[in-house]
Amino acid sequence: MPDPLQLLTERFAAAIAAALGSDHAGLTSGGVDPIIVPGKSPRFGDYQANVAMSLAKSLGKKPRDVAQAIVDHLQWQDICEEPPEVAGPGFINIKLGDRCLADAAAEMMMQLRQGSVAKTTSGGQTIVVDYSGPNVAKEMHVGHLRSSVIGDALVRVLQQRGHTVIRQNHLGDWGTQFGMLIEHLNDLGLLNRKLAGNILIQDLDKFYKESKAKFDAQPDFADRARRRVVALQSGDARTLMGWRMLVEMSERHFQPIYERLGVLLTLDDIRGESFYNDKLPGVAADLENSGVAQISDGALCVFIPPFESPLIVRKADGGFGYDATDLAAIRYRADQLHADRIIYVTDSRQIEHFQKVFACARRGEFIRPEVRLDHVPFGTVLGEDGKPFKTRSGDTVKLVDLLDEAQQKARTVAESINNRRPPEDRLPADELDEVARIVGIGAIKYADLANDRRKDYQFVWSRMLAMDGNTAPYLQYAYARIQSIFRRGQLIAPAPGTGTDPAACGFANVDITLTHPAERTLVLKVLQLPGVLRTVERNLEPHHLCGWLYELATVFSSFYENCPVLNADDPAVRNSRLALCRLTADALKLALSTLGIEVPQRM
Repeated sequence: MPDPLQLLTERFAAAIAAALGSDHAGLTSGGVDPIIVPGKSPRFGDYQANVAMSLAKSLGKKPRDVAQAIVDHLQWQDICEEPPEVAGPGFINIKLGDRCLADAAAEMMMQLRQGSVAKTTSGGQTIVVDYSGPNVAKEMHVGHLRSSVIGDALVRVLQQRGHTVIRQNHLGDWGTQFGMLIEHLNDLGLLNRKLAGNILIQDLDKFYKESKAKFDAQPDFADRARRRVVALQSGDARTLMGWRMLVEMSERHFQPIYERLGVLLTLDDIRGESFYNDKLPGVAADLENSGVAQISDGALCVFIPPFESPLIVRKADGGFGYDATDLAAIRYRADQLHADRIIYVTDSRQIEHFQKVFACARRGEFIRPEVRLDHVPFGTVLGEDGKPFKTRSGDTVKLVDLLDEAQQKARTVAESINNRRPPEDRLPADELDEVARIVGIGAIKYADLANDRRKDYQFVWSRMLAMDGNTAPYLQYAYARIQSIFRRGQLIAPAPGTGTDPAACGFANVDITLTHPAERTLVLKVLQLPGVLRTVERNLEPHHLCGWLYELATVFSSFYENCPVLNADDPAVRNSRLALCRLTADALKLALSTLGIEVPQRM
């Protein structure tokens, strides 16, 4: 029983069915959720069920009477040392038995050693996650950070839950801007593959600005650029060659940043706007023939109350825009990728857009009724001045520069800590570099994920790199601190997920005993991990996992202060506490890894 919350939910559902009828059980259609949550204070038990209040009104009974009826039919004897208590207006307080907790901790430790917890028992779904989506011929900037980091964390959580996840990087690689840029490159004599190797992504940024200025100021160039767009759309070989050159150069820029950021996206995950170009006429025809779309002022539109502006499937000039492309993408993902759930991770400015796209896709029957569609909006990254994060000159912050600065600042912090150590304990330069990389990148990602994604957040270096509070360095230090216990105890542990027998690190068949309240609190906190992962899977809010991580690190600190480990008087207690340290370290590492954040062995 590594997941008491899940077990209690099942037991309470069975008790509700036995006491009040199966129609009221939360695990049956139309039933009431048992609403079991971790206790807020030890005096209220380890878990609390609030379901009696929900049921009492519909049953016309007193909540305490309903609660007592549930307890009378609850199978608790194998998990509690005494019956759950009915308290207050009808709360049910549950305190798990020490032996039950110890056994659950041992089972959780085995699952963590295998790198897997909270797998769904339903066989899993096929879930498509659309995230990152930078534009071709432009450098990635801080605006791409949130979509990449949040999307990647959700991918990892869903994989941990046992789902088949298909990543999709919807590149902005099509449109009128490519006519301008390709025509400008042709004017410069650079529309040549032999010269492409000498062009950097920074050059493309400059060329794009130059082409836009020419387009606005020179009517002749504007006409040529428009003709170049037509040539691109009609498949002109030389124009397509220039377009592919731009895409390939951009991909060479994106991929190293993804790898450095620790994001799972690869070149195989790219499916840009151009991929759907030949599917757009079919989308328009099907929506028009079914009566979902209609002509308005020459454009093919779908009117979706209560929105005032329509979704434009085809523009009056016959061209297609983002609306049509997103409809084609959602149809492809449902039909060809066989998605059961499709998730889009973009900034909050696109909320209305996706509400329209989702509504249109359902009206046009582009997806099966049971397919779940989720838009995951996020707020803006702000500077310390509370305004959108910019450089001192007012330019957008380039993502590669941000990562460089993170590592440099983390290196300074690491050096400061290292210099305070005795000479024999100091980390060598190469290990300091690795710590700086792990801590710096982790700090950026965690600061983003730890905030409610819907809200804006301030990018403050000192807060992100702090060694206390809800930060990546604090959590990484908690992990490294446990590793130092094992080194001082001359224990060498295999890495989680390797499948190595825990006997290799002295924890096989350890009889975990709970002799102190801090031990009990620590085990209870670790055992919450599966429930937290289910919450993130359901709500797509990674900050819940961050909050749990911070609580776990804090609870471990209290355990370490109150429960001697290596200096425990009783060898059995020492071994049990070492096992609890291993349980905590593996839980920290797996949860941080699920957020895409690494941990150092030493800090």
